[in-house]
Amino acid sequence: MLSEHPSAKITINICGILTEMLYEHSGRDIIALIKELSTNGRIEFVDSAKYHAILPLIPQEEMRRQIEQNHKTNKFFFGDAYKPIGFFPPEMCYSDKLAVLLTNMGYSWILVSGIACQDEWPLDVIYNTRFGIKIFYRDDILSNKISFHNIDSSGFISELVNLSKGKDNIYVITAMDAETFGHHIHNWEKLFLAEVYEKIEGINVQRYNHLRQRVDLVAAHRNITEAVKDVEVEVVTISELLDKMPIKDSRPPRPSSWSTSKEDLARKNYYPLWKDPENPIHLLQWEHIKLCLDIVKEASRRDDNEVSKHYYDIARALLDRAIHSCQFWWANKNRGMWDINLINKGLILQEEVVLNAYKSIALSNSSEDIKSKFYYKVVASRDITNKIRDMLFK
Repeated sequence: MLSEHPSAKITINICGILTEMLYEHSGRDIIALIKELSTNGRIEFVDSAKYHAILPLIPQEEMRRQIEQNHKTNKFFFGDAYKPIGFFPPEMCYSDKLAVLLTNMGYSWILVSGIACQDEWPLDVIYNTRFGIKIFYRDDILSNKISFHNIDSSGFISELVNLSKGKDNIYVITAMDAETFGHHIHNWEKLFLAEVYEKIEGINVQRYNHLRQRVDLVAAHRNITEAVKDVEVEVVTISELLDKMPIKDSRPPRPSSWSTSKEDLARKNYYPLWKDPENPIHLLQWEHIKLCLDIVKEASRRDDNEVSKHYYDIARALLDRAIHSCQFWWANKNRGMWDINLINKGLILQEEVVLNAYKSIALSNSSEDIKSKFYYKVVASRDITNKIRDMLFK
């Protein structure tokens, strides 16, 4: 679809683990086409977390590791075409500590949910925070209309026109899962995206012809003083907006996700689908992850022999995967997202983390007190996993 529409541009996030899976499972043609479109300026990459972790909920060193691994992986597969200056946090989960880290890592901007905005809605200005990173806000209303099949291409263009009334130049950002187009909604890449691009091309051709007629008219009647306001729609990547819109200081976004409601914000439940204080499974899951992090961190200090280091390396690699977001998303029984096997898969990964991390400690030259202390953490982790699994039977 992108190849067939010369005016089409998008900004994409592709997590490093997905890039690897495409390469391993007959998707190398997709990687090649994405690379080609990026080289031609049609696709802009953003960075993210390689294993789709909810970044505000993990320690800063883990946040940095996920981001660095994502960049390294995608750089390997996309080469010089991969040069992101923007950042897409998984599930648009934002926190100030993430903004500080991204600024320190050299990123120029981050995309967050519209519900996070604490200032006047930015239609014709780009907000800059005290952290030094610029903020782009997703139009949640329009994006959700697209995501849930509640608008067609004509309706979308009409929404853009209505938003532009009274302003010379505005921008609107929509963002959604890529699988919206063709997987969640069959043929939506043709019935919506392609039609939007075609209508935009048609609008701009009509405007060009109209302007040409106006030039002829003005040449013949120089006393005309009032210009006719015409609508022009331009498709750009997000970073291209930096050269098109003024920048203004603002308050930082609220901590939030693209699934956070006003009611959630009022209850300070910022990441409701991944760490809801009223969801007992979430609380146990994060308690277990904390134990995993503690045991791996201790194992990282025990590189006094090769065998111990071998098991630590295994634990460390498994931990990167074990903090993925899906296990929490599918643990929302009251919200209708419930899959005991995906919850259990997360637990299995974490159990393997604990197994290898403690094996590293046990084989190290650590004192018996240290080995005993962390064995108790192993026992505690078993208790938590059993409690979670018992809840899966209900």
